Amino acid sequence: MFIIGYFLNALGTVLDYALFFYMWIVIARAVLSWVSPDPYNPIVRFIHNLTEPVMYPIRRRFPMGFGGIDFSPMILLLAIIFLRAFVVNSMLRMAASLM
Repeated sequence: MFIIGYFLNALGTVLDYALFFYMWIVIARAVLSWVSPDPYNPIVRFIHNLTEPVMYPIRRRFPMGFGGIDFSPMILLLAIIFLRAFVVNSMLRMAASLM
């Protein structure tokens, strides 16, 4: 059983780092929306291509654009914080009980 515990520990740690990295990409996307970046810049396109598949369904389900303000990054950040606090910690706790 300790092998499953180590596997869950590693998986939880990798998931935590991936969610943390994605959270900063969403923050960068929100900051880029405040300025007018060059849409052909490779970094801007990379950030847009990573975040748009997740943010578009949020915008479609929660049309909360008041005065041109997009709240989908905030909803996505709250979801990432929830996943890091609940799912990752549950996996790490389960891994600790199996080791």
